[in-house]
Amino acid sequence: MAAKPRMIPTAVLMLAILAFSSALPPETISNAAETLSESGYNAMSLTLDLLSSSLLYNTTSATIFTPPDSIFTDFGQPTLSLLQLHISPLVFSFPGLLSLLPGTKIPTMSADKYLTITTTSSPDQVSLNNVKVVGSPIFDDGLLIIFGIENFFDPNFTTSGTPAQLSSFNDCETSYSGDKTFSFHDAGNVLISRGYSVMASFLNLQLIGFLSQPSLTLFAPADEVMVDYSSRFPDYPSLFLRHVLPCKISLKDLVNIDNGTNLNTYLNGFRINVTISGAALKVNEVPIAFPDMYYSDWLVIHGVPALLSLPEPVDADAEADDDSDGDTFDTIPFPDSGNEPTVTAAPSRTEF
Repeated sequence: MAAKPRMIPTAVLMLAILAFSSALPPETISNAAETLSESGYNAMSLTLDLLSSSLLYNTTSATIFTPPDSIFTDFGQPTLSLLQLHISPLVFSFPGLLSLLPGTKIPTMSADKYLTITTTSSPDQVSLNNVKVVGSPIFDDGLLIIFGIENFFDPNFTTSGTPAQLSSFNDCETSYSGDKTFSFHDAGNVLISRGYSVMASFLNLQLIGFLSQPSLTLFAPADEVMVDYSSRFPDYPSLFLRHVLPCKISLKDLVNIDNGTNLNTYLNGFRINVTISGAALKVNEVPIAFPDMYYSDWLVIHGVPALLSLPEPVDADAEADDDSDGDTFDTIPFPDSGNEPTVTAAPSRTEF
């Protein structure tokens, strides 16, 4: 019989959370704590307030699901692993959560644990592990989103139901058949507000010619990995076009297509490989950090923490001995990301 989890003293627990959360900016933590307190979530507010003085050496993002104070009082001191179960390294909007089919897995910061979408009815409600999410976010600054929930998640939750499936996805060549006027203004504003302003500036620079087939998916790298390339104008076409698909694929579509599916992009010969391992969803070995950041009837934008790299140059002698068709983009060598849930290192300049 497995040993019952030992309750961790509050001081030790807070120090552990402090170390775990040290990558979030202090202003984000303090603003979130203040908002939580004003909204009546004092237990989580006090926890986050302790994190504001931590030494922040990196930037990341997360979604936190928090029960109300009454549940903290009735439950008692939660363990570190239980609190980590309530934090996902992905950033979810409420519409993004609503779009997910029952059975969809959401990764968490608790090792080998994930949350499962268990919504079965109402189009304006969503539940995880059979715990209802209480409406719109309590706090949302683009890096950190916090939702209220009705109770703590059960770490031993399991479901015997078969995950809902979409019809098979065969290609990425679909187009939008409407006759409306298309604009990237709203999408650009969302990108800017979420810390993806470099890609926002590329929308108007690069997508003008695509309006004849306006059904698109954009994988947008965050500003911190784009800023070094923002002045390299000759690289713009390659840099931008390899992050754009000629069809609309939401998170709901991505988690239901076959593992290992390759999708065409607007960069001739460059494809995006979709892999799913447990609850981890990656494109070309880069995890999706902010799925469905922007969603419309013709455009979907997903935030990613790194560039989708070009393949390494092919050695001429090695290519002469190769029996392949010679398309250097057909097989794309992806870096080994190990088991890390996020990618934080800036890409090498040798990509271009």
